[in-house]
Order: sequence, then C-alpha cells, then structure tokens
Amino acid sequence: MSFPVMIGSKAAEQLKNLLARKGDAGTVVRLGVKGGGCSGFEYVMKIDAPRDRDLTLVVDGLTVVCDPKSAKFLEGSELEYTGNLMSGGFSFINPNAERACGCGTSFTPRAPSPD
Repeated sequence: MSFPVMIGSKAAEQLKNLLARKGDAGTVVRLGVKGGGCSGFEYVMKIDAPRDRDLTLVVDGLTVVCDPKSAKFLEGSELEYTGNLMSGGFSFINPNAERACGCGTSFTPRAPSPD
C-alpha cells in the first residue's frame, strides 16, 4: 500500500519546523484518525515514535508515518497548510469524508460502496 496522504509543500515545511522544535532524535510526524469529534472520526497529527507496521513517507528530509487502519480512512487525502489569519493552519482534504464538522478537525466517513 502506498502512503495515503499527499503532503503539500507548505505543510511539509511547517511540519519540519514543528519537528525541529518539539521532536527528539528518532521521532517522526504521525498522521491518522481516531474515533471522536463531533462527526465521528477525528484527525490525528502528532510527533511520535515510528512503529513496525507503519506506512512511511519521506518528503524533503521529513519522515511522516501512518498506521494501516487510519490509512483506509485517509486514502487519497491531502494535507495542506495556510497561513491565513482567519482560518489558518493545517487542513485535511479528504475524499473519503461524507461530511466534516465546521472546524475541520473531524469527519464522517463515506459508507463503503456495495460490491
């Protein structure tokens, strides 16, 4: 399985800065999802240690990981960063989200299509 999330250049730059300030040797940026939030699933982005089963992406010296379970919900997504004062920060553009909460931190996944 390929890495599920495309990382935009501005997002990669911001993640590298974050990791340089807050990370320790051997830490990476973890992207994922967990149950919760106002729409059912919440996006996760944190500094963490890599795990054996993680999917890994290296972008301009930045290592980003995602667990296989989260990858199913994030497949085809993009992580972007905008410096806008009103709605700035990181945002996921997720084609698997049927709907998202107003703040963009949680989503309801689309129901799988019957095969």
